[in-house]
Amino acid sequence: MEFPYVAASVGAFLIVLQQIFMMIAGTYRGKVSIGVGFGTDKELERKIRRHGNLAENAAIFLVVLGFAELLTGGSIVTTALGLTFLVARICHGIAFSSLSGSHGQENGARIFVLCRLVGALGTGLSGIGLGLYLLFKLATQT
Repeated sequence: MEFPYVAASVGAFLIVLQQIFMMIAGTYRGKVSIGVGFGTDKELERKIRRHGNLAENAAIFLVVLGFAELLTGGSIVTTALGLTFLVARICHGIAFSSLSGSHGQENGARIFVLCRLVGALGTGLSGIGLGLYLLFKLATQT
């Protein structure tokens, strides 16, 4: 059984990104003196959502990616799905670095809205693809 290098590499990058998002949200939370929730502060809401959304999606994706990689010994499919997820999460992070991307502000930069779309679609499609790939591989194991 090979070590799951792709899952480990994707996970290493994602945990660094996750911790950066956490520190940004926490620092801003202290700056505006809001201990719990976000009140009516859309900026804090955006930072919390960016951090939380990554946490919601990354953990299960990495576990399943690791299973798929262990089962297959690694493949171009697991590498492609891991990279797709990683790019999607970076795009989502970029989108949520602006109120235009997170709250659809009027006169917002379209790049943030595009990044949000790419982030959401990439996350969803890579997750569905990974799940179906693992199910297929499990079903065809002898």
